[in-house]
Amino acid sequence: MGFSEWDEKMMRRALSLAKQGQFSARPNPAVGCVITQQDRVIAEGWHQKAGEPHAERVALASASEPVKGATIYVTLEPCSHFGRTPPCADALIDASVARVVVAMQDPNPQVAGSGIQRLRDAGIQVDVGLLVFEAEVLNKGFNFAMRHLRPLVQLKMASSLDGRTAMASGESQWITGAASRQKVQWLRAEQDAMLTGIGTVLHDDPSLTVRLDQTSMDVQQLHRDAAFQPIRVVLDPRLKLPLTAKLIDLPGQVVVMAAESTLTSQPQKLEQLQQKGVAVHGVVEQQTGQLDLKAVLTLLWQTYQVQRLMVEAGARLAGALIQAKLVDEFHLFSAPVLLGDAARPLCFLPGLDKMADKIQWDLQSVEMLGADIYLQLTPKK
Repeated sequence: MGFSEWDEKMMRRALSLAKQGQFSARPNPAVGCVITQQDRVIAEGWHQKAGEPHAERVALASASEPVKGATIYVTLEPCSHFGRTPPCADALIDASVARVVVAMQDPNPQVAGSGIQRLRDAGIQVDVGLLVFEAEVLNKGFNFAMRHLRPLVQLKMASSLDGRTAMASGESQWITGAASRQKVQWLRAEQDAMLTGIGTVLHDDPSLTVRLDQTSMDVQQLHRDAAFQPIRVVLDPRLKLPLTAKLIDLPGQVVVMAAESTLTSQPQKLEQLQQKGVAVHGVVEQQTGQLDLKAVLTLLWQTYQVQRLMVEAGARLAGALIQAKLVDEFHLFSAPVLLGDAARPLCFLPGLDKMADKIQWDLQSVEMLGADIYLQLTPKK
């Protein structure tokens, strides 16, 4: 069936509600719900936090009049399984609603259409696909992780016009301007985890934390928990991470990925890191001496439920992820400066000998940040 203007208006309202839980609800998806009787809104709700009632149950509980025969607008298919809360599909059936309008089917294999089918089997009209693109974007990390069983990987880099990230000495502060650096903080705040390599830690001693003015209304909306920090992940095959590294003692979880053989060959360093609160995991090592990057991403999803991962690393790790086809979004901040051919390159990409070997990207957006250009790109299909 076609959707009416009223249907679209109500779904846009549901999406607006869902955005309020875009970060606080993780690892659950953000979901919004609106309940109407004819042309009246009688209830609204959104999922605020994992373990708390889902959007549909919040809305049902707040209804200003009976919901029998009502129309429900919900941004994601009502769940049909028992998790930390009972199925929302059952709640809608018990409430005797007449129609459910769903923006998109849930990619979670535990649901994946079964909630819609349960509603239809109960005689409820279900219409799917209203504002599906907007619903996809709202939970792009959740949707990606459910479909690919790994986090959405966003590679962030800052460079000069000639594609250099630091002087030959390693000096890099600052290539880009203040507006770009503030944008990076907002990007970090959207992540479940940050990832870097041990080389970057040894050279730069980064914090990898979110540094925003916690008193601003925008920040409060972004994270209801003002103390939130993404998990900080270091790829460190030989456990070279200094116990004095800045990122170890800052608030939040620190995870180190080391070669499996290193965990047995360096038990003392392993124990020292664990005593500092660092979680250390053994990962399969490749013949190149690098960790298996696919295994790293799978572990982050399975163990820590990381849906969105930002990489801030040097040329070797960035290049390795690109060549392994594990970068889903490339966030490049380009400053109007030249650093020269002796400066450090953007990515180390061995084996690109012919023009046919070039790695292509699709440009998604361009934004001016002060004097810098901010490019968002995705791998060319």
